[in-house]
Amino acid sequence: MQFAGSGLARWSVGSGSYAFLLAFLLVIPLGAGSSAQQSEPKPTQPNPPFFSPDTQSSRNPSSTASSPSDSKPADKNKADRALSRPSLPPGIDPVQKIPLYQTIQEDWSSLTIGTSHLDPEPPLVAQTDEGNGFTRTLVQLKWRPGDPLDLYVVRPKNVKKPPAVLYLYGHKDDTDRFKDDRWCARATAGGFAAIGFVSALSGHRFHDRPMRQWFVSELQESLGSTVHDVKFILDYLAQRGDIDMKRIGMFGQSSGGAIAILAAAADARIKAVDVLDPWGDWPVWLKDSWVVADDPDHAGFTDPEFLKRVAPLDPVKWLPTLRAPRIRIQQVMDNTATPDECKDAIKNAAPKRAEVERWDHTGQFMDAAARGNLYEWIKTQLRKLPESGDRKATARKTTVVTRATDPGAARSDSSKAP
Repeated sequence: MQFAGSGLARWSVGSGSYAFLLAFLLVIPLGAGSSAQQSEPKPTQPNPPFFSPDTQSSRNPSSTASSPSDSKPADKNKADRALSRPSLPPGIDPVQKIPLYQTIQEDWSSLTIGTSHLDPEPPLVAQTDEGNGFTRTLVQLKWRPGDPLDLYVVRPKNVKKPPAVLYLYGHKDDTDRFKDDRWCARATAGGFAAIGFVSALSGHRFHDRPMRQWFVSELQESLGSTVHDVKFILDYLAQRGDIDMKRIGMFGQSSGGAIAILAAAADARIKAVDVLDPWGDWPVWLKDSWVVADDPDHAGFTDPEFLKRVAPLDPVKWLPTLRAPRIRIQQVMDNTATPDECKDAIKNAAPKRAEVERWDHTGQFMDAAARGNLYEWIKTQLRKLPESGDRKATARKTTVVTRATDPGAARSDSSKAP
């Protein structure tokens, strides 16, 4: 069986102007993971000093032989005998002799943990970097076999218990932006903590899998796993004691936007939700979105059985149930990764208190975002929330803002960027 290497993305889609401009605005280091700069992400190496307990021993069996005593005949014979035995490839369960991902016992059809067997291990805390006005700590969390998650906790300096925003971007994104000082400075401006991670089957979390698998081919797992991840991430933040858990928000883009909606439906601790071009309305999206078109097996994504598996995880289903008092949905109409019919379904499903902003083309969105609208909206909403247990929330009517453009302005698929 052929497996994908760590961080290797199966499908490469979306390299248009929308991707480039959004990457520039979000201060992603060009050439370091932006889909506008490369069509296929390069395999990434694990961030030292973290290694998955499931893969470390098989990464390089001889790498620990460094002392002079290794050259002694007895030790050499022992090493020869060890090398003569076949070793398991990374990601294989040593007892059952099957890939670790096949040993996962998790109910992906449920937004809650329910009957899933997920056991959080003690967090592994790496170095803390000092930046201009912020500190950045890399933490590795793990609760399912073979799937360690790198979490970046970026805190503003001189703020005892800041409110926090979870950031989850598209399925092709890895953690590059969270390592960028400019992004961290902007995300923590105003006294907010920024919590960055990537979704299941994305970036460093895609490894030891058959090459035909990717985020959408395993959509039920990708969505369900990451929604469960958010629960455990919030648990970890609460245990730290240095985050204001009464004021938690979540920003999500494309696939990350879909997950943010699902996570907010599952966990009332998320008080503000801001999503940009979220995916959703799966029967239509899986049939018409260009994101799936390059997969030779994409016809199977509209099979009744596939649709049945992802139906419980449709943002359109869960949007009306959101308890978060602050909700914003932004849709760029010439970003055709999500078809217009799906955009309409998402807008119509939004609760009355939600704000829905629509931009006819990427330029309009970038103009507004460049003025600070992308980051500041969710921060403003969290500032309005009380630090204590007061749960009063002011309901607002749905605001649909349509930005007019020239009637002859053409929409182009060149804006492909989930």
